Amino acid sequence: MMSYHTTVLLHEGVEALNVKSDGVYLDVTFGGGGHSRLILEKLGADGKLLGFDQDADAKTNLLEDGRFTLCEANFRYLSNFLDLYGYSEVDGVLADLGVSGFQFDEAERGFSFRFEAELDMRMNQQQPLSAKTVLNEYPVEELKRIFKEYGETRFGGKLAYLILKARETQQISTIEDFVSLIEQAVPPQKQGSELAKIFQAVRIEVNDELGALKAMLEQSADRLASGGRLVVISYHSLEDRLVKYFMRSGNFSDTLDKDLYGNVNRPLDPVSGKAMVPSDEEIQQNPRSRSAKMRIAVKR
Repeated sequence: MMSYHTTVLLHEGVEALNVKSDGVYLDVTFGGGGHSRLILEKLGADGKLLGFDQDADAKTNLLEDGRFTLCEANFRYLSNFLDLYGYSEVDGVLADLGVSGFQFDEAERGFSFRFEAELDMRMNQQQPLSAKTVLNEYPVEELKRIFKEYGETRFGGKLAYLILKARETQQISTIEDFVSLIEQAVPPQKQGSELAKIFQAVRIEVNDELGALKAMLEQSADRLASGGRLVVISYHSLEDRLVKYFMRSGNFSDTLDKDLYGNVNRPLDPVSGKAMVPSDEEIQQNPRSRSAKMRIAVKR
């Protein structure tokens, strides 16, 4: 198999599912198939696993196993596919969010500022909206909002106006074009961290990552069987905050709705108040895992 992606928290993530041999499970971020392979090892002959991935390149990792079905779609449509395949509920959902190592390392995908390539950042190559569209067509106020909300950078205002000025004369087409503008907006000593945050902001907008995450969390809570588990691995504070709030309160504003006895009305119960993080050994072997946080919840 091609080197596609090094799975983060591989054994910990699957262990957190408490896989039953005859259960039905979802790996909603199939990618390189790391978690899926391990889930299949724990399933018996009657178990079922549905994998989700909107990136056509993930099909190169297809698992030849009669218990496995790959759904070529964004995980925001998990309920549609459960209806399609006749599953009213499932026993576990695993999500390993973010961009795969393969996507980051393929220059033409445009996810990383390390390469010279066309601006893209689409996880689903069939969708029309790309990073190029965002940077060349979005109003300046929208650009400022994206950089502030999704990149949590204080240089977004200046960068938005530099983009506006630059595109008056020519299209912003390449990663190099975009990096040049960021370097004009950000002091040299801060450019390393700010490049990552600003690229993240555009990527989140292009793929509606937070909207898709909210939809997946709500549908997972709805379709999990009682005692079923939701396991989510996130890589930045925006994702982790949504996951933490939803598991703790059942909504994304973290508003606690309590009954007369002080019990919180929510569909899931967090297994722990703290997120699990990779070991020092895993971080040393796979530096990209250093920002990972895993949260687990059980359906009531």
